[in-house]
Amino acid sequence: MLRASLVSLIAIGASGLSLSASTAGAATAASTSTMPTIVLEHGAWADGSSWSGVVKRLQAAGYTVDVPANPLRGPQVDVAYLQSYLKSVTGPIVLVGHSYGGFVTSDAATGNPNVKALVYVDSYVPATGETITSINQQFPGSQLVPSALSFVPSPGGVVDAYIKPSLFGTIMTNGLPAKRAAELAATQRPIAAAALGEPSTAPGWDTIPSWDVIGTRDHAIPVAAQEFMAKRAHAKVTRINAPHLSMIAQPAKVAAVIESAARETN
Repeated sequence: MLRASLVSLIAIGASGLSLSASTAGAATAASTSTMPTIVLEHGAWADGSSWSGVVKRLQAAGYTVDVPANPLRGPQVDVAYLQSYLKSVTGPIVLVGHSYGGFVTSDAATGNPNVKALVYVDSYVPATGETITSINQQFPGSQLVPSALSFVPSPGGVVDAYIKPSLFGTIMTNGLPAKRAAELAATQRPIAAAALGEPSTAPGWDTIPSWDVIGTRDHAIPVAAQEFMAKRAHAKVTRINAPHLSMIAQPAKVAAVIESAARETN
């Protein structure tokens, strides 16, 4: 009788342990499945590889990371493309934009219920009707002036703007090794010059929680402009000692802010 009771207790205990393990496994799977996809949008005079250091860290932390190409044809075209891309992403999204990429993500997030957080990195955070040119005029001090650019007409009538290689390091990567700056200058992707005058429509930061990384040595977008836009968007601000391409100079710190935003979406 005693032996039978012990056997029953052992069986019940084993069943309980099995149930606990199963429940824990399900909880872990559920937790993993709700981790947001992080979508990184690069800015002008760069490409997706500018996020490489950040991508490596986010993937190591278990996140799915997408880095779609930004066409750099102007907000109207680029926003429409990103909106279409975001529709292919299932589940919650943390949408991150660098520089001009933030101009694009602001509008692309509007109306998409899956976008749970916006992260800006050395970025434009425009209000309705603002353009890159109007923001730069309101906050002078950018070294990214017309004389720093080379303009190349294309057969389709679009005029592309490149940063002159001799000035790229001063404007975009000040503080990084000269060899690295030269590589980035040589591989830069141009933006359509007309993009600088196209207005923002209805930015998503008005309803979506926002974070902002501001490089305090940014020579492309004045720090005063970034501070103003971040405050207006009620963004949680992190200031780092970095140039305009801060995700290249300080990838760990940029990734940490993105992870912080991602954790708050769960």
